Amino acid sequence: MILKEKERAAIEDLQTQEKSCVEKYGKYAKEAKDPELKNLFSRLQKEEQKHYDSLSQVLNGSVPDCDCNDSQGRDYAPKAAYSSMSSNADKEHDAFLATDCIGTEKLVSGEYNTDVFVFGESKIRKLLADIQIEEQNHAEMLFKYKMANGMA
Repeated sequence: MILKEKERAAIEDLQTQEKSCVEKYGKYAKEAKDPELKNLFSRLQKEEQKHYDSLSQVLNGSVPDCDCNDSQGRDYAPKAAYSSMSSNADKEHDAFLATDCIGTEKLVSGEYNTDVFVFGESKIRKLLADIQIEEQNHAEMLFKYKMANGMA
């Protein structure tokens, strides 16, 4: 499979976004105060790395099979570390990290939504659509974390 110049540029742009997500989640996993949030960030970092790797495969001429996990956000049930009444620096810090990542997931999801239409190959469009759903799941998981901890 040979990508057109516009398709290659779109994949490379998406890879830049995914690399940024991998780095952000790695950094935030170290910075988070709540072990539940640390674990969530570590989990999301691994999933963003899988997205990056899938895009690398496309650049190398093959499209990996995709099995979109569209129940991941729905099924996530975080344990609360903070109560809705607590107001401390750790809670505010973790709320900031989670909110920042929700914004990032919205941005990346939007990029996939736009870029999916650049491609003529249906297998690539399906892969990108599946990754977009996974990005939406990430935002949902982060939002559920905030809700469980009285941050939203």
